[in-house]
Amino acid sequence: QVQLVESGGGLVQAGGSLRLSCAASGSIFSIDAMGWYRQGPGEQRERVATCSRSGIKIYADSVKGRFTVSRDNAKNTVFLQMNSLKPEDTAVYYCYAYYTKSSVGATLTSWGQGTQVTVSS
Repeated sequence: QVQLVESGGGLVQAGGSLRLSCAASGSIFSIDAMGWYRQGPGEQRERVATCSRSGIKIYADSVKGRFTVSRDNAKNTVFLQMNSLKPEDTAVYYCYAYYTKSSVGATLTSWGQGTQVTVSS
């Protein structure tokens, strides 16, 4: 099994910043994409940002220019720097990882437990 442990959520005023971290551990041969989804109250889960192993980054339109995703491949860790936060960014943020257990294994998905981000107006 692969575990993803998140940290860095909390309460912040609008315009503020937070940095989320997510570290993967366990039976990992290689991690392809890592990134973040979020789910606000009464909303569907939304992909926020993804970073491939080679560093290609994709963002949701709603966070472009404000959020930055990055990775430390040596530590199997992904980060989400969130600036200029808005009340509509309030959600539970989940990290995920697409990984393999061997050189010939199928790609699997693991999820973090979620971390609450609350932005007050």
